[in-house]
Amino acid sequence: MNVTTEKFTDRLFRNVQPIWEANHTHPFVQELGNGTLDKDKFIQYMKQDYVYLIDYAKLFAIASVKSTDLDMMGKFAAILNDTLHFEMDLHRQFAAEFGITSEELEATKPTPVNLAYTNYMLNAAQSGSLAEVVACLLPCAWDYWEIGKLLRAQYGHNLENNPYAKWIETYDSEEFGNGAKWLIDVMNELADGKPERELAQLEKHFQITSKYEYLFWDMNYHKQDWPI
Repeated sequence: MNVTTEKFTDRLFRNVQPIWEANHTHPFVQELGNGTLDKDKFIQYMKQDYVYLIDYAKLFAIASVKSTDLDMMGKFAAILNDTLHFEMDLHRQFAAEFGITSEELEATKPTPVNLAYTNYMLNAAQSGSLAEVVACLLPCAWDYWEIGKLLRAQYGHNLENNPYAKWIETYDSEEFGNGAKWLIDVMNELADGKPERELAQLEKHFQITSKYEYLFWDMNYHKQDWPI
């Protein structure tokens, strides 16, 4: 008799569905997919995402420090290097296509939502275990991959007329998907054998950062910033 044991990320995926469904149906995401998103909203998103990536990259550095074997330490260090020297450069190139200069990106200040999101992750990462770092990292990587696949399935027939086609193609790509799958595997490895109390803490981080993903879309759709 074969007994299928549920992986921890299966549980995370099942329980996060109401949050991710809200993310996937948000007007920002859907209008990005069909190409009707207001350019100014996308420009704000690009600026805020650039600032976000700077702090997100720090999580990979923290993960490398907290790793207990050289292979995992090296992998996190490599992802950090790729984020700083390749992903952010691609971000600058893509931003330039929408008239955003590197100077504008560097001068961007995080909105309240952006600051709260990155501060939450950095605080959890610095004070917690490697598993907690990965639980905070995972929703951004995993749900962006899910969104890339979803938008490709929904609107792929009209990508040639979509000014945001490159964004969809990036997050639907095999390369990005492989990175997300690696983090999923690491999450399962680190969660294996942990007591329910610790698993619940990991899931809390996963759910909260998934909710911050929603707030990030919403913030940029409504072009929210500091009111004073």
